[in-house]
Amino acid sequence: MSNMNAVIKKQENGTWAFRASLKFDPKTGKRIQRRRSGFRTKAEAKDAYYKLLATDFKTLRQKEEHLVNFEDFVENTFKPWYKTQVKIQTFDDRSRLMKRYFKEFWNMKITAFDSLTVQKWQNSLLEGHSALYARRIFMTLSMVLQRAVTLEVIPKNPARIVGNIKAYQPEIDFWTKEEFEKVIAAASVDSFPDHFTFVCVWISFMTGLRSGEAKALQWEDLDWDNHTITVNKTVIRKGIDKFFFSTPKTKSGYRTLSLDQQTMDILLAWYEDQRIMNKSSFILSMDGLPLAQSSLAKMVDSAAEKAHVHRITVHALRHSHASLLIHMGENPLRIKERLGHADVRTTLGIYGHLYPNSNVEIAERLGNLIMAPQNVK
Repeated sequence: MSNMNAVIKKQENGTWAFRASLKFDPKTGKRIQRRRSGFRTKAEAKDAYYKLLATDFKTLRQKEEHLVNFEDFVENTFKPWYKTQVKIQTFDDRSRLMKRYFKEFWNMKITAFDSLTVQKWQNSLLEGHSALYARRIFMTLSMVLQRAVTLEVIPKNPARIVGNIKAYQPEIDFWTKEEFEKVIAAASVDSFPDHFTFVCVWISFMTGLRSGEAKALQWEDLDWDNHTITVNKTVIRKGIDKFFFSTPKTKSGYRTLSLDQQTMDILLAWYEDQRIMNKSSFILSMDGLPLAQSSLAKMVDSAAEKAHVHRITVHALRHSHASLLIHMGENPLRIKERLGHADVRTTLGIYGHLYPNSNVEIAERLGNLIMAPQNVK
């Protein structure tokens, strides 16, 4: 021990005693301590102290191996802590991953995890899933094991030793301006459901909002005079008629978007139509409740089928908006602000390859900027 005098002390009756501070109990999270007294000399106390460390750590390890299986640690230690660290939608998402992909580990003692076991599991993930999704699953296991390291339940994190699955930026999918024009040309607003579908697709494409942000939009967020809409929340549906609001994904997610006149006219027409059927506080609502993610996905699929353009995901409408802005020649910083990215590096990391190669244009501009003397040409 680095400070022996702090743990071995002489008592008032002339004998010696010591207090041994061991590790944290994985069940309670409290530090385990042992105290012994009645030794005639300091040397005896010191000898007994080291013997206790050797034997008690061994006993404690055996106890841990007997009691702490992986499922117990995940459910009773990791999850309660993790829930305080992240947003509820993130917690729910990770919980679903753990329930689905950690089954084979549930009855395994957490101390039995080793690099070989984790490596084999990582390989199996890559066989059945995309690298991006497999990486997400693997990172979840690494978080759990790292928490066990922090609490001194295990000495090291085998997932970190193995290393994460290589990150890469997948090729983004989107509708081009021409494809979106076909979608709009094929759309109908004759019926209330058709009108609703048109508005949902139009707003998603023309604002680039995350789906949770778009579904959370309320009429009170719209400034009719200044042609702006405030983004200050996201909505999560929990079942058929239950939902709750949450904060935007990042601090930059709080933003005010300017809207073009055509979009304002479309919103006004929808407001008047919606008032006839129900007086919802949500813009993208047909029944008074915020739009469900599955319903929006069906709308996008239906719109693609009617227009004979390729199918895209709901999130790809956000990519489509970014692609349109790049096509218009917008500055990356302005695109970053409109999309609510935390950093322009995120914007360029996702969409940088969509910018045209301007090397030739740069070279031509440089060529006439500074004139060299005739004798060096």
